[in-house]
Amino acid sequence: FEYELRLDLLGEAIKTARKKRNLTQEQLGQLVGVQKAQISKLENSLTDARFATIIKVFHALNARINFRVDLPV
Repeated sequence: FEYELRLDLLGEAIKTARKKRNLTQEQLGQLVGVQKAQISKLENSLTDARFATIIKVFHALNARINFRVDLPV
């Protein structure tokens, strides 16, 4: 059972989606309601982000997200 969420993968996904939408970190931050520095920290996996913030970021990017949880039998 893996405990830690792979923030490096989330950060890379956020950065890729932001660039595909031609948004700056500041613009994305404004859409989400956070500072540019917070977006930078998320993209570079420098912070433990709240799940709600990550959801807001992907929602602002108009990205569909899927989380999968597998429980051993």
